[in-house]
Amino acid sequence: MSDPSLQKPGSETKGLPSKSPEDTIIGEVYEVVDHGADSGLKRQLGSRHISMIGLASSIGMGLWLGSGTSLKNAGPAGIFLGYLLSGTIIWSVSHSIGEMAIMYPLPSAFVQWTNTFVDESAGFALGWAYWFSYWITIANEVQGAITVLGFWTSAVPTAALITIFWLVIVLMNVGAVKWFAEIEVVAAAIKFGFIFVVIISGIVLSAGGGPLGGYPARPHGTVGFQFWNEMAFINGFKGFISVMPTCIFALSGSENAGLVAAETSNPRRSVPKAVKSMWVRLSLFYILGSLIVTINVSPKDENLFGGSGTNASPFVIMYRNAGVTPLAHIMNAVILVSVLSTGGISGYAGSRVLVGLSQLRMGPEVLQRTDSWGRPWWGLAPTLIIGGGLAYLNVSNSGATVFGWFSNLTSLFTLFGWGMICLSHIRMRAAWKAQGRTVEELPWKSWAFPWAAYWGLFWCVALIIIEFYLAVSPLGDSPSAKNFFANYLSVVAIVVLYIGAKIYYRGRRWKALEDINLDSSRRFYAPRDEEGSAKKSFARKWFKLPTKN
Repeated sequence: MSDPSLQKPGSETKGLPSKSPEDTIIGEVYEVVDHGADSGLKRQLGSRHISMIGLASSIGMGLWLGSGTSLKNAGPAGIFLGYLLSGTIIWSVSHSIGEMAIMYPLPSAFVQWTNTFVDESAGFALGWAYWFSYWITIANEVQGAITVLGFWTSAVPTAALITIFWLVIVLMNVGAVKWFAEIEVVAAAIKFGFIFVVIISGIVLSAGGGPLGGYPARPHGTVGFQFWNEMAFINGFKGFISVMPTCIFALSGSENAGLVAAETSNPRRSVPKAVKSMWVRLSLFYILGSLIVTINVSPKDENLFGGSGTNASPFVIMYRNAGVTPLAHIMNAVILVSVLSTGGISGYAGSRVLVGLSQLRMGPEVLQRTDSWGRPWWGLAPTLIIGGGLAYLNVSNSGATVFGWFSNLTSLFTLFGWGMICLSHIRMRAAWKAQGRTVEELPWKSWAFPWAAYWGLFWCVALIIIEFYLAVSPLGDSPSAKNFFANYLSVVAIVVLYIGAKIYYRGRRWKALEDINLDSSRRFYAPRDEEGSAKKSFARKWFKLPTKN
C-alpha cells in the first residue's frame, strides 16, 4: 500500500502486498483495487447466485438419465460406489477451487490458473479442450430433453424438438447475466426441493407403500435390498469402471462455481459458501439419490435408458412401477427443467472460457468484447451455435448411443480439468511458500490442503489411464479403432493441443516457483469488503465519489 501509516489501526488486511500504487486511502476507509476485473464482464452476482449455480450446474442428464445406463451395466453396488468415488474427487477439487477462486476470480478461472501456476501449454490445452466439452454438453442435454419428452409423446419430429430446445438454451443466455443467474436459481430450487420428495417417497415405495407395491415382481410387498442381494455387481470390475465416465459426466459442471466467481461482487464471501455446501449436494443428489434408485429399480428393467421402453429415467421408472403415476409425470418434468438448465449453464461457461483464453492471448482478441450488459457475444455465439448443430446427430442415432459418445468425451475433458485444478492449487501453495509468504496471508484457506488436492489429482490421472483400458477393450463390444476413438478421442485432442502449444511457446516444462507472479491477476481484499461492496461506502457518499466494483 502507498503508506502503511495511513491505514486505520485495527483494519489490517490479509494477503496485501507491501506496496501497490493503485491502493487508495479515502477518509478512514481502505479501498482495494481488483486486479482481476480487467474484462468487460460485470460483477453483478451475489452469494446465492454462485451457491445455487454451483448446485444446479452438475444436476442434469448424467444423474437423471445416465444412472439408468450405469445401473444396467454395473448393478446397484457398482453405480453406488461409482458415485461415491466420484463424489470424493469433486469434493477435493472444490476445495482447490475455493482457495484459488477467492484470490484469482478470473473469467476462465482454472484455465488462467493453469497458465499462471503450471505451464502455458497446459493452460492452452485445457482452455480449448474445456470449450469443446461445453458445446458437447449442450448437445447432450438437448438430446436428453428429447428423450425425456418421449415419455409423453413421440409425435413431434426429432429435428423440430432439437430446434425448440436449442432455442430455449439460447434464450437463457441472451439476457443480462443477472437474468440468467435468476433462471438458474429457480431451476436449482426445483431440483433441490424435489430431491427430498424422491428420497422420502423412494424409501416408502421400497417398503411396499405404493399402490402396486415396490416392484412388479413383488406386488404389494417390500423390495428392500432385493436387487443388491441378487445382482449387486454386474460385469464385475469392468462393469464398475465402465460407469465411471457417466458418474464423472454427471458431476461435471461443479467446477463452474470458479467461473461464476469472476462475475460475483465479493468472492471472499460467496465462494466459501459454495464450497461448504458441496457435501450437501453430493450426499443428497448422488449418494442418497443413487441408493434410492438401486433399491427400487431392477438393473434388468427393459425401460432403463437405452432399453426398449419410453420411461428412460430410473427415477421415473421407480414411480411408474409402483403405480404412483402423478409423481412419475412430475419427476419427468423436473428432469426436463434440469437438462435445459445444465445446457444453459454450459453456454454461459463456454463463452467465459473463451474470454479467458483471449485475455491470455491464446484466442482472438475479439472474444473479449462485451456489450453494455456484460454479455460476451463473440464467445457466446459460437458456443451456442456449435452445441446446437452437434445436437442434430441425434436425428439419425439413438439417444443412448449419442449419450454414450458424448459422456465419454466430456468425462475425459472433465478429468483433465479437475486434475489441472488440483495441480494448480498444489503449485500455487508451493510458490506461495517459496516466495516467503505465510498461510495466514491467504484470504481463505482450505482445511483439507494438501491431502484433498493430492487425492483429487491421483484419481484424475488414474481414471484417465483406466478409461484407456475401456477404450481398447469396451464393455460388451469387440476392440476396434472406431470404439477406441469414440471413447478416447478427448485425450487425443488434449495431447495434440498440448504438443502444438509446447512447440509454439518453446518454454520450459513447468514454471519455476520463484518466477510465478502471485499478484498480477489477483484480487485484494480489505475488512470493508462484504456482500454488496459495490454500494457506496460512507466516505464515498460523503465526498460524492464514484463507486468501485
